[in-house]
Amino acid sequence: MAHGQHFFMNPGPTNIPERILRAMNRGAIDFTGAEFRAITEECFARLKRIFKTEETVLAYAATGHGAWEAALVNLFSPGDKVLVLESGFFSLNWGMRGEAFGLEVETLANDWRNPSDPARLEARLRDDRDHQIKAVLVVHCETSTGVINAIPQLRGAIDAARHPALLLVDTISSLASMDFRTDEWGVDVVVAGSQKGLMLPTGMAFTAVSGKALAASAAARLPRVYWDWHRLLGEGSQAYWNGTAPVHFFYGMQEALRMLEDEGLDNVFARHHRLAEATRQAVRAWRQNDGPEVYAMVPGAQSNTVTSVLLPEGYDADHLRRVALDSFNVSLGGGLDRLRGRVFRIGHLGDLNEPMLLGTIAAVEMALGMTGVPHGRGGVLAAMDYLATEAASR
Repeated sequence: MAHGQHFFMNPGPTNIPERILRAMNRGAIDFTGAEFRAITEECFARLKRIFKTEETVLAYAATGHGAWEAALVNLFSPGDKVLVLESGFFSLNWGMRGEAFGLEVETLANDWRNPSDPARLEARLRDDRDHQIKAVLVVHCETSTGVINAIPQLRGAIDAARHPALLLVDTISSLASMDFRTDEWGVDVVVAGSQKGLMLPTGMAFTAVSGKALAASAAARLPRVYWDWHRLLGEGSQAYWNGTAPVHFFYGMQEALRMLEDEGLDNVFARHHRLAEATRQAVRAWRQNDGPEVYAMVPGAQSNTVTSVLLPEGYDADHLRRVALDSFNVSLGGGLDRLRGRVFRIGHLGDLNEPMLLGTIAAVEMALGMTGVPHGRGGVLAAMDYLATEAASR
């Protein structure tokens, strides 16, 4: 039997702070009443500040996959063409859902270890002289690989090609942990989930929608009822609900958004950067002796929320994960699809601080030794030195 604190270091769902759990530990109230309306109004106002948008934000009782689906069925008609920028498992899965709805999905193929190239996107859109491509779909932070795509540069590529395609962005593992500017970056649809940077349980999804996207939805012919944006904007309120509202999620969300604003978004982003860089410093130390390496190859495109660690050929990342869990009560994320057994993922987002991260890195370093994976020593010390220097400079 495991003793002490379980170190849940997956890249989502993430740790739920005690403050949020206590906020949710109360009875239900009438979701049509004034008290609940006041809670939802506060939440949507604060969500807009997180998304950095003045436009519409909608919510559903769903996972992020539901927000993916909502974006597709509200914007497109059967046979419409969309362009998916490949970045990993989740980018391709968003495209697969489009195919299920009868869309023509083209994938701009890409090595999973590198971000999407804006120049290649611009060239492809310039070739689309008839403007058959209705939208570009991209994942901001690819949770399966730890690679970040440069959304402002990709938006610039669309504009440089003088192409009218909508820009749809998945921020499920970046929102509220890394800076994202919906309006400033010209993003038409942003999808997000509750269980990562927002520190809530899995089960709520969100969509920020531009005026251009809302106008496009009026002509879309894919069937939708539960996901219908126009139904959700009934009575002129973003807090209108299609069915019974998840009251307890709103209790938790109210507290989570207050916590984020109490810390200050810039401070939240800086904290995530520190913890991510400490993790990368540790992996760089382990890289000695032909050891593990950070999967994302471009330093400026490495996520501040999740680090995927690639093991040397012939070693089983899932075995290492089992050892870390069974021996030290530390839970790590596994590899997905073609990366299964090849990488493990350290989530460093949400409710997390330096001692929690250092405990995780120590457990991983011990597990590397126990499983015989070649590695350099000193990962924990490298992370400590970096974090101590950062603390002294603040």
